Amino acid sequence: MSHASGLDEPSSPVSVSSLQHHDHAPESPTLPSWKGRVSTSPNAVNIVRKVMPRSQESKQKPLLTKEVVVSSSNFNAYVKQIPPSLRTKPKQVAPAPAAGMYWSCAHTYGRETPRLLRAHTATLVGELMYVFGGCDAKSCYNTLYTLDLDTLTWSRPKTTGEAPPPCRAHSATLVDRKLFIFGGGDGPNYFNDLYILDTGTCLCLRDMSTCCRSMPEKLIMVGLAETLVWSKPLIQGTPPTPRRAHTTCLYKQRIYIFGGGDGSRALHDVFYLDVSNLAQMSWSKLEPAGRPPISRGYHTSNLVGDKWVIFGGSDGHECFNDVFVLDLALEQWFLVDLDREIPRLSHTATQVGSYLFVVGGHDGTRYSNDILMLNLVTMNWEVRKVYGQAPSPRGYHSSILYDSRLFIFGGYDGRSVFDDVYILDLAASAYLPQITNFAVEV
Repeated sequence: MSHASGLDEPSSPVSVSSLQHHDHAPESPTLPSWKGRVSTSPNAVNIVRKVMPRSQESKQKPLLTKEVVVSSSNFNAYVKQIPPSLRTKPKQVAPAPAAGMYWSCAHTYGRETPRLLRAHTATLVGELMYVFGGCDAKSCYNTLYTLDLDTLTWSRPKTTGEAPPPCRAHSATLVDRKLFIFGGGDGPNYFNDLYILDTGTCLCLRDMSTCCRSMPEKLIMVGLAETLVWSKPLIQGTPPTPRRAHTTCLYKQRIYIFGGGDGSRALHDVFYLDVSNLAQMSWSKLEPAGRPPISRGYHTSNLVGDKWVIFGGSDGHECFNDVFVLDLALEQWFLVDLDREIPRLSHTATQVGSYLFVVGGHDGTRYSNDILMLNLVTMNWEVRKVYGQAPSPRGYHSSILYDSRLFIFGGYDGRSVFDDVYILDLAASAYLPQITNFAVEV
């Protein structure tokens, strides 16, 4: 595979499908004029229930999307009003055993749904997934969205202060309910600025009952809608060079940054930001011992104890299949001996107990929708049978683990950008996040 040394997204001719989300269906059987094609299966309500939290099943209204889903009590009344030319059979998905991990496409709610996005960031704060930045096929954005992972409801919080410019392939690191956004780019430009979004402070419109759930001691009553505050702090020291497609982690009140690309070459340097005192933050460069990884971007990194696990990525010419570990306590690099070589870039890697769940990405030839599991104890790759309706092959998406489910949002397949949400139910593997008594040995 070959693409620009600035670590641009590769493309390949992969077929895609994208689900658009719209408002709720009316409660009465009277329908507006019909457009598009609809499903007429009385089992449609069961399809919705598979992707909704059990506690919400009885509270949600039916959806009106490109595929209309109605309750079983009103089903016949709806079907009679649908022109025969618009009736189609629903997509059949093979049943899964109770113990099997299961994919489903989530039906989300809310009027402020995100646009098509790739190379954005998604960060879990409580039960909310904060999605920032990214781009579609034409432009980059600096819009902030939240998805409530309990109710599957999208919102677009109001913000104030100095926000980052539109960007993609930046990083977002959570520090005490604050999102630290660093770097990224908008195409020709690369950034090395740091911005902070305080998710624990909001300005409220009516009374305490309308305020956000977090940090009520910081609430300020004003005549504005709920507002989150952006800031751009002054930082001492020499910052990393402008870059995108890097990764970060938080370890002992330091935000570590590795790799990325600056538009002319890939990078493999390590910097850290001391965040122990937010009023006096400072940049420093780390010079670890050992042989460092080849310069790269669009890799993934996961902090497991004091070990920072780096997998895959690309230098703009080659797609890598290696795993390196940076021991942050020893400040030393180690190359891991794997049982087999699996190249990936623009994938996601989410820690689920003693495993990394690697989803999608590009293997140097094509985009994938595979789920690979790296056993962090044995450092061997494992593949397990997964059932249901998997996302289409893609990279540059995001993934979040919440309530024993993996949430996938957005991405890109070389031709199309996505705005869909998929959920991987861990089923019998739901115990995995509880496994914490292990260590990465190097």
